[in-house]
Formats: sequence, C-alpha cells, structure tokens
Amino acid sequence: MSQLGLALGGGGARGLAHIGVLKVLERERVEVHSITGCSMGAIVGGLYAYFGEAQKVEDFIFETLSQPGFRELGFDSLNQDGEKPDKSYFEQFFDFIEIRLQAIKSLGRLSYFDEETTSAIFEVIPDVPVEDLSIHFSAVATDLISGEEINFVRGSLREIVRASAAIPGIFPPVKIDDYLLVDGSASESVPAGKVREIGADRVLAVNVSRSIKIYKEPQNIIEILFRAEDITSFHLSKIRLREADLVINPNVKDLSWVDFDKAHYIIAAGEIAVLESLEEIRKLANRNSYLLEIEQYIKKLKG
Repeated sequence: MSQLGLALGGGGARGLAHIGVLKVLERERVEVHSITGCSMGAIVGGLYAYFGEAQKVEDFIFETLSQPGFRELGFDSLNQDGEKPDKSYFEQFFDFIEIRLQAIKSLGRLSYFDEETTSAIFEVIPDVPVEDLSIHFSAVATDLISGEEINFVRGSLREIVRASAAIPGIFPPVKIDDYLLVDGSASESVPAGKVREIGADRVLAVNVSRSIKIYKEPQNIIEILFRAEDITSFHLSKIRLREADLVINPNVKDLSWVDFDKAHYIIAAGEIAVLESLEEIRKLANRNSYLLEIEQYIKKLKG
C-alpha cells in the first residue's frame, strides 16, 4: 500500500495555498499518509492532521483571521511597499519599524512581538500530542544554538507549530528541551526529505516560495543582506526539492507573506495547482513501490 507524504513549505500567507491543495486531494480521494510542514506549512498541516478535514481547517483559519485581535496585530502594516511585493519578511519588518532609526533600538530585544502577545497568537492551535493525531505529522524548526534542522515527531502540536513558525525578528525563539528554535524556513523551506522520516515512501512537495526576481539594485548594506538571504533561501529550496518525487507550485510567488486579505485567492491557487497536476499526482500515489524505489535511486545518482 502506498504511503503518500506531503511536504508543505513555509511562506506566511502564501502557505494558505496548502488548504486548497488538501481540499482537492481530499475531494479526489487521494489518500495522505503523512505530512511534514514548515512554518505556515506546519500550521496548516498540523490543523489538517488534527481536524481530518480540509474544510474544517479553512473554516478555522477564516474564523481566526476575522477576530479583532488578529487585525489589531497590524500584519497589513508590514506590507506597505507596493513596488516590491516579494520582499522577505525580514525586509518588510525593518521597513515597518523605520530601519535607520528603529533598528538600533530593537537590538535590545529578541523580536517585535513579545512573549505574551505571541502566546496569545498561537493559543488557537490545539494543545494535543502530535503522536495521537489521525495522520502522521511532524514539523521542522531550526535550532539557533547548533544550527541543526529539528524534525519534531512528538510533543505538543501548539508548541512545535509555534517553534516552526517563529519568524526571526517577528516572533521570539521557542525553547524546547535544549533547543532554542526559530522558523524552520531558516534551514528547510520545503521539508521534502523530512516527511520520509515519518513513514512516507513517496513525496508530493508544495512550494509556495516567493519570487526570486529583483525589482531594483540594493542601495545599502541592509538591502544587500536581505537580498543575499532571498537568494540563499531560493537556492536552498531548489536543492531540497530534489528530494521530492513531485513538486507543485501554486501561483502565489508574487504575493507577500502578510497578504492574509487575499486568503480566498491563495487557497484557490492551491486548488488550481493540484487540478493541473492531478494526473501526475494519481500516478505517484498509485505507482508500484518497487519501481518507485528504483526511480528514486536513479534520481539520486543523477542529482
């Protein structure tokens, strides 16, 4: 029996496309054995493993986005530059706090949102053991101390999702055991290889990374650092995606990570991406395991 695993990448609001992906897979009765997520991919994947239905995940997300408390967080203020919608979250963040003055002041703290506010944000995530979920699930985070990628297969869903989605500079790092953890996207944008660790024998990766195209030349050292981070992340994703058997790319690459007001469009983009690749997905899900192993071995040799 095939064990299809989903690798759901990070991308903030762009990651809501994963909901659309899950809706179509569910509707077309493509069985999902396991999910590994990073950042927003961890949030959506974890909620799906908990609820067991994509529609319930979508309803949950829209209910959360409609809450006054979410709107008061001011995420829309982090996307004021209409000329460059695909800036990294680091760049948008520092634009928002007026980098030339406020960056110096921010050196005395670990993040924009404090611990109390961050706890309130993630309080909506169910606090249940991931090992008890109906679908195999794990979430990837990055340890600031060792620099290692940590694939959490046990523990509180709320705690490990919060660690995986702890965007550096925006949310404070999360302490779990001896780890000091931030957003998994710092080391693993699309965790294509990690989902095999929880039993998948074939991997469908969903890539919602931002566009790599540049709109203007960097004007100062900070812009150069941000651009370097964009390029590093882009090429890291290309390398990691080789570990997947099939990759789909919802058309959200030109959107910002804070474009939650475009949630309906983003979810629809995920649905369209699956429908366009449905035949390939069915072939992957139904492919003989022995033949698939041979194909994966040949792919490694070529890679």
